[in-house]
Amino acid sequence: MRASTELPVALYSAAQTRELDRLAIEAGTAGATLMQRAGQAAFDVLCECWPQARRVAVLCGGGNNGGDGYVVAWLARQAGLAPTLYFTTPPEQLKGDARTMAQRCQQAGIAMQPLSAEALPDKPDVLVDGLLGTGLSGALRDDMARLLMALDSMPVPRLALDIPSGLGADSGMPLGAVLRADVTCTFIGLKRGLLTGEGPVHTGSLHFFDLQVERDVYARLRPDSLCPRVEELSQQLPPRRRDGHKGHYGHVLVIGGDYGFAGAPVMSAQAAARCGAGKVSLITRPEHVLLALMRQPEIMARGVQSASEAESLLAQATVVAIGPGLGRDAWGRALLALALESGKPLVVDADALTLLAKQHDVGQADWVLTPHPGEAGRLLGCQGKHIQQDRFAALEALVARYGGTVLLKGLGTLVQGAPGRALIREGNPGMASGGMGDVLTGVIAALRAQGLSGYDAARLGALAHARAADVCAARHGERGLLATDLLPALHESLNGACHDR
Repeated sequence: MRASTELPVALYSAAQTRELDRLAIEAGTAGATLMQRAGQAAFDVLCECWPQARRVAVLCGGGNNGGDGYVVAWLARQAGLAPTLYFTTPPEQLKGDARTMAQRCQQAGIAMQPLSAEALPDKPDVLVDGLLGTGLSGALRDDMARLLMALDSMPVPRLALDIPSGLGADSGMPLGAVLRADVTCTFIGLKRGLLTGEGPVHTGSLHFFDLQVERDVYARLRPDSLCPRVEELSQQLPPRRRDGHKGHYGHVLVIGGDYGFAGAPVMSAQAAARCGAGKVSLITRPEHVLLALMRQPEIMARGVQSASEAESLLAQATVVAIGPGLGRDAWGRALLALALESGKPLVVDADALTLLAKQHDVGQADWVLTPHPGEAGRLLGCQGKHIQQDRFAALEALVARYGGTVLLKGLGTLVQGAPGRALIREGNPGMASGGMGDVLTGVIAALRAQGLSGYDAARLGALAHARAADVCAARHGERGLLATDLLPALHESLNGACHDR
């Protein structure tokens, strides 16, 4: 059985995945058949990734995840390998299909041993992790946490079945300890936690198998989240008319750049221009206008000392991006108040988010908020580490409190608005450098100015931004990647998705 050539775009919660499993069985595929297919898929990946492996330690828990492991062990024996089974639940205590698979292994004479932190596998070539599945919730028991930490310290490659043991399938965060995998084979539904939080750190190379579940089964359940596709950019940004002019493609106004933060709004304005906005203006401190024009002469930069000087330009804008380098003093506060009162679609980032967190009863339907976890914590009155413990819950709380569309940055960036929720799986660690968020703000503003909704501008803008970073990293490496390095790649990316006639 071969994995999908690409990961599916639909993501599911743990409960939804269990429901897909139930629906598949209800539709006529026996649970034992699904278990057999999962074990076969995982064994095929094991042979492909570690063709020289002979001694295979298969770790089995008490649920269906363990049942998959028993199938892997049986197949390994049939193929002439030397599997050993290590269990946390005695086989005679298993139920249903897992018990059936364990009995088959016993009949085949496969060695079985109890597993604990004090009784670990002895120098295997590969560990197959079938201990804990998607049913895990809450903190691990102390004995299981000790076991996972002991296993994780073993210098041996690991293959996880469905999800690395100890990882929250919904949050993507460790539930006390995680047995980190080199390769993960996940089944039926792609779990959302594998792609955000710390999920990708612990998952390794990810392979998805639908186990031949019928399409009708998937049609009966709405996914928790969707990963946007680059083809959607082509649909949202059709080829430009031959008689098009700059007035057709929107006017982005970037507001920011208090003393000491001159570069941030310039990067946003450059990104907006490179991503197709017809006109781009910048309101900043008078002392920073020359810098902006030297960096990008196409930007219409105006220096203001007071918010009242910005009113006329604000009236002309299609969309306003505010926050990069805005500062938190009186100058920035006055400009933010003006933008909030303007009735214009907004993209709110950086210092504007921090100022927003200090206000009460503020919310708008037509804005995009783009916090990183620290800013999200300030908006919700908690610390950034609490945001990371459950990024999905934090995102929902932000949308409930502030309205509009919220983009929560980080590994597996999340976007939620009225139509639904998206997860961005593109991107790389090279993006951990100053200014990346400023560029993203400009990308989103440009797409919004060209007619996309706030939700579509946020999710497709984040996709284009992450893909551009991946292109740059592939060409030049991740280390030393700068925010402005993305500008040419963004230009290429958007024109790859949409060509002028």
